[in-house]
Amino acid sequence: MEDSAAVARLLWDEWLPRSVRQLISDGLPGGEEDGRLLVGWLAGVHDIGKATPVFASQVEQLAGAMRDVGLDMPTQRQFGQDARLAPHGVAGQLLLAEWLEERRGWSRRRSGQFAVVVGGHHGVPPDASQLKDLDDRDHLLRWRGPSRSMWRGVQEEFLDGCADVFGVADRLSHWKTARLSQPVQVLLSAVVIVADWIASNTDLFPYFPDAAGQSGEERVAAAWKGLDLPPSWQPLEPPADVGELFGSRFALPPGARVRPVQEAAVRAARSIDVPGLLVIEAPMGEGKTEAALAAAEIFAARSGAGGVFFALPTMATGNAMFPRLLEWLDRIPAIEGTRWSVLLAHSKAALNKDYSDLLRAGSARVAAVGMDAGEAETAWRPSEDVRAAAAELVAHAWLRGRKKAMLSSFAVGTVDQLLFAGLKSRHLALRHLAVAGKVVVIDEVHAYDTYMSAYLDRVLAWLGAYRVPVVVLSATLPAARRRELVRAYAGSGAGGEAFRAVSEAEGYPLITRVAPGGVPVIEEPAAAARGGAVRLERLSDDVEVLAQRLESELAGGGCALVVRNTVKRVLETARVLRARFGADAVTVAHSCFVDVDREAKDAGLLTRFGPPDRATDRPVGPHIVVASQVAEQSLDVDFDVLVSDLCPVDLLLQRMGRLHRHVRGEGQSERPERLRTARCLLTGVDWVAPVPVPVRGSVAVYGAYALLRAAAVLRPHLEGRPVLLPGDISPLVQGAYAEPWVCPPEWEEPVGVAYERFVEHRRDQAARADVFRLAEPGKPGRPLIGWVAAGVGDADDTRVGRAQVRDGRQSLEVVVVQRRADGVLVTPEWIDPARAGLELPVDRVPASRAAKAAAACGLRLPVQFSYPEVMDRAIEELEQFYVPAWQSKDCHWLAGQLILVLDADCQTRLAGFRLRYSAQDGLEVTREDQ
Repeated sequence: MEDSAAVARLLWDEWLPRSVRQLISDGLPGGEEDGRLLVGWLAGVHDIGKATPVFASQVEQLAGAMRDVGLDMPTQRQFGQDARLAPHGVAGQLLLAEWLEERRGWSRRRSGQFAVVVGGHHGVPPDASQLKDLDDRDHLLRWRGPSRSMWRGVQEEFLDGCADVFGVADRLSHWKTARLSQPVQVLLSAVVIVADWIASNTDLFPYFPDAAGQSGEERVAAAWKGLDLPPSWQPLEPPADVGELFGSRFALPPGARVRPVQEAAVRAARSIDVPGLLVIEAPMGEGKTEAALAAAEIFAARSGAGGVFFALPTMATGNAMFPRLLEWLDRIPAIEGTRWSVLLAHSKAALNKDYSDLLRAGSARVAAVGMDAGEAETAWRPSEDVRAAAAELVAHAWLRGRKKAMLSSFAVGTVDQLLFAGLKSRHLALRHLAVAGKVVVIDEVHAYDTYMSAYLDRVLAWLGAYRVPVVVLSATLPAARRRELVRAYAGSGAGGEAFRAVSEAEGYPLITRVAPGGVPVIEEPAAAARGGAVRLERLSDDVEVLAQRLESELAGGGCALVVRNTVKRVLETARVLRARFGADAVTVAHSCFVDVDREAKDAGLLTRFGPPDRATDRPVGPHIVVASQVAEQSLDVDFDVLVSDLCPVDLLLQRMGRLHRHVRGEGQSERPERLRTARCLLTGVDWVAPVPVPVRGSVAVYGAYALLRAAAVLRPHLEGRPVLLPGDISPLVQGAYAEPWVCPPEWEEPVGVAYERFVEHRRDQAARADVFRLAEPGKPGRPLIGWVAAGVGDADDTRVGRAQVRDGRQSLEVVVVQRRADGVLVTPEWIDPARAGLELPVDRVPASRAAKAAAACGLRLPVQFSYPEVMDRAIEELEQFYVPAWQSKDCHWLAGQLILVLDADCQTRLAGFRLRYSAQDGLEVTREDQ
């Protein structure tokens, strides 16, 4: 109890961000001093429920000794099933609430908001039925008969003593009228959980007699030094001059100037009295990421946030962002010796080279160490000016695992990690603590469907209640969605009329800002001078017609990007184009490559088609990249001509962002003469029919309604009017998503059918999202009783975990290995030579290098394997290859993985399908009966 209390106070003093301490303290009459006392006291009393007969009976030897002094109790067997009704957290909540009411004169309404912290210290606050069931069986808390009064006396003595020892005895009378907000109750619960976990670590706090000879203070000091937890970030207000700020934080090319959107974002961040929500809408390539990081630094300095979480839609975008975050952190001044904890938050983070380097650097064992006599440290204070060195970035050993990792100060990860904060799940309080102390940046927010948006809106409601600064980024955000995001964050207290202007704003670029509970303010910064016009043309959905057109377009050289909506169409197109242009002139990119190949593909695309100052191997002759939606995000690539399947208009604009993305000579003079005018050919549609008919694969991915709306809003541009970028971005997006929509008269029948399906799908998504979605923050003073009742249990970044916050069919992920002709299992022989062909013995644990190389060959199977009956059959067949030696803790790279074994020709069969893999085309799947 003393260890937990001492750790909680140290967490308060040296680790919790200022914003978290301030939020907790604002609800208490004594401010921060009360906050520190409260977390120490709650951590100290959190295990009071163990002072009960039902808990003590678990160890008969100790129970016997207690009976000898008059604390009677039956055996554990005699308690029977009733024992399940009295977990010590629930028991502790009842005992603490009773003590506050009977010994300290608190009302039941006030006691519950404090006692629930004890009740939920194992990750799930009790619900009302649990509390009633135990309250109705008082004998589980104090055994019947003469010893009942003795049990009560022991419990009261414990609680009286804790109040005295932990310094709250004279504060309880002041706290009994406090009304703690639910966010504060969550944060208190999380701090107690963290303190409990640290104090329960026997490497840090060894049991007696190992700890004999140490005072309590020495024991805690040794443990805290051994833990060596990096403190939270304590930023100063960054330079006032915007040019100086961007020049010092980012590696800008010579002659680069801060763009108007970036200036406006910094101005908006500085103009909000209370840091709040900032929505930045600007074209692709406008520097939104740098604007977000600059705003985050300002927000953190003003709010006391102790870190940043950058949420992105995919692992690929997360991997691309992580080194950019590290570069930014290296440029933020810090006093010498400062250490900040850093995290890449997705399921394959350990395979990322930048992050794995940090993991190795931070892998020291966590254990208590002795304090050197006379050792003194000089603490840095914000008033000091000396901040010359960059901070050391570490992936701290204690801050690992699915429940603790997000407590790192700086994190880049998939948006799932943020959406989990809206999912009723075990230890949810830790996820809330993780985001409550940071600035949160949410990129590409337009990419989330109704299901994910339902979770995001609920998370934003909690972030607003925590006063967490949030920066939202999008190039193509519908106005109605903008209003939903701003309203969710601002909360129900803000008047509805104030938000009408948010959905009516038509400017672009656009910056919207709002403080929690405040009124939104809108600014329309100027667009950067650069921009251009894109000519849009219809193209028949015939691959031979496409090949012939590209042959004409690329007659003088040049690089074309062809974006298909399905992998099947990618591969069909690539085969025809290779026959026309040759294998070396066609590159394929899609999601069905093993991870290591996908990484190499992305690197190769950047080398050949990236910015002029980075692309060192741009093809001289004609070259065509045929890609799926992977080309829409994360890659800074630049092509001379674009061909795209019809898709929702916001995604088409993202694809257009890869067309003439960079200036290549004055007036694009370095491009082939025929391709100096940006041109996008739109296909994947039967254009001859009276109403455009998208191909079946596109309808399966996006739905007919979104595709028909895109075709309708693009009609003027398909008739000859160029798409002006960035000027036409907002009108196109709003035109494609605004409701109600009046479609062309001749389209009414197919649009009506499509709309009905669209509405039903959205209604279904919203209903399913609501099943496990967290409720909005309740009124101040209302205890967290039943906060995550009927939840999902643990939530983590696994296939099942991600499916809880993302809609759609679950995908099946495997690790690909190869069986040589001699029967030996090896890592795939086509990957890079350093990792290829490494033997994977089945009678023992493989070498770590080989196992890690195999793990880097993860592959997400395509949509054919996401149907329940096919997935079940595939899992059953994959589980037939089970290697016991690979399931040990010494083989963590492969333990628990489904292994897909390819033969020497890179082929296999699975669940009625033939699978063939090549480094050139990735995975190709065909039915066995075809």
